[in-house]
Amino acid sequence: MKHILIYRSLCAVLLVVSASCSKFLIEEPKNSTFVGEFWQSSNDVNSGLAGAYALLRDAVTSGNFNNAGRYYMYGDAVPGNYFTIQYVGDGLEGIQSGDFTFQYNIESYGDWTKYYKTITMCNLLLERADDMDESLLDDQADPREFLDDVMGQAYFIRALAYFYLTRTWGDVPLVLNTSADPINEDFLGRSPKGEIMAQIEADCNAAAGLLQWGYTDNDKAKVTANKGSAYALLAHLYLWRATTTDVASDLPIMEDVDKAQQAITALKENGGYSLVDTANYYQTFIGKSSEGIFELAASEDHLEGSASHIASNFLRQAHISYNSATYSRFFVRPEYLTTHFSKEYRGWGWVWNTSLNQWEWIDHAATVGETVYNDEYPDGIEVTAAMLTDNADVRYRKNFTDLSLDQPTCIKYHEVEYRSANSAYLSNNLILFRYSDMLLLEAEIALYQGRIADAVTVINGFRTRNGSEALLSANITKDEAMYQYALERGKELFLEGHLYYDLIRTRQYPQFITWLSESRFRQGGFYWPVAPALFTNNLNMTQTSYWIGKI
Repeated sequence: MKHILIYRSLCAVLLVVSASCSKFLIEEPKNSTFVGEFWQSSNDVNSGLAGAYALLRDAVTSGNFNNAGRYYMYGDAVPGNYFTIQYVGDGLEGIQSGDFTFQYNIESYGDWTKYYKTITMCNLLLERADDMDESLLDDQADPREFLDDVMGQAYFIRALAYFYLTRTWGDVPLVLNTSADPINEDFLGRSPKGEIMAQIEADCNAAAGLLQWGYTDNDKAKVTANKGSAYALLAHLYLWRATTTDVASDLPIMEDVDKAQQAITALKENGGYSLVDTANYYQTFIGKSSEGIFELAASEDHLEGSASHIASNFLRQAHISYNSATYSRFFVRPEYLTTHFSKEYRGWGWVWNTSLNQWEWIDHAATVGETVYNDEYPDGIEVTAAMLTDNADVRYRKNFTDLSLDQPTCIKYHEVEYRSANSAYLSNNLILFRYSDMLLLEAEIALYQGRIADAVTVINGFRTRNGSEALLSANITKDEAMYQYALERGKELFLEGHLYYDLIRTRQYPQFITWLSESRFRQGGFYWPVAPALFTNNLNMTQTSYWIGKI
């Protein structure tokens, strides 16, 4: 009977998505006993796999009652320096000051239940697909290959769910069985993050061993996992493990750094990915571009669009007809634009002194990233921003609008379609991994390995490609290069769910996150607390160490 609850949940998911999924997801669930009669055909297996993707999407996009999806709240909103969340009464803006304890926030974003529903579905897929009688798959040219592909995708989805869990909470329960309520049923506590990351690595390697590089069905391209998806996740996993296994140290684990490079090299050599020409900039974020490695389907072509996409909190009347012309709940911080999009400074003028946190007047020609000296400041001033905006940068021109207002906004995602006059849906896939992300990670790896010139080459390559005039000097220091790398990630991957974790990995958080002190960081205070509801009926559950006594 333990599978019945899973089956009912799957049926509910599939009944919702079956009318709106891509062709490969449209599989009718059977109304019968899950273990006994359900696994009788390839359609049954595909229905189970569709359920796993649907559950993953629900986990990633779920949030508070105002539909602020957790993927972007965890990855982009929390630092507080990229965009501002305005007050409307739900307390969501509190996360940008480092307080994760507001009632609605801890109840929603502190709850990991939806990730575990995804994991349990994957566990069931792995169990049933591995044992399935291949004679039931006579509609498949190669039943074993079909099942291997399904299992590879299940391994990847489980690994991705665990990766998001451990980045958010650190230590989390490790569930590898198919119980309907595995954490409470088995009174599971939290396993050390090292064990979780080892499981992610094992699952990724299993996925890579079962999946192919390409796709035989274009409907499945980018929005289902392939070998490239597994290697992209491995690259992120290795860098996260290299830099957060011991938060008391700023020295990365070089073995993992090297493994990250190996994963990216394999992806570059075999994946067939390429950068999208900047003339077609928005295509990357509509989805299924040559850059896409893994995305969650959200296209209105198959009625999968979202009325609660992160963009809904930014877009104004110019893109959604019934929204305000000048107000949106989320707006881009002008300071972000000033800090990230500045170019070469020439002659007398003002520059930003990062040490004193104020503007300073100098009379020395300088380039962004250079340290300049004069009689008044013999120790030097690092030039990190200038009075002139680097408005030639494609990302500045394409991503942001209302720049003359106090509250600029972001239009990176703006593929809007209407189901009715007052029902706008965003038709932009959720881009989880893309090629630019991987190429930029190579700069981070180079800096850990002491190859500063190589890192500068990667950063300047992105700036040249996007028309930026803020090129770096080849002789900057490692610290200066790492800061510029964080800026480049902030420009390239704005609102893609990565930036908070970038600042944690690179130890650049003091430059960007005002609420995250070194003391709090060393205590693991960048992790989230666990929702109090998750302690019900489980005496072995423990609170995230930093948050003990604060909830």
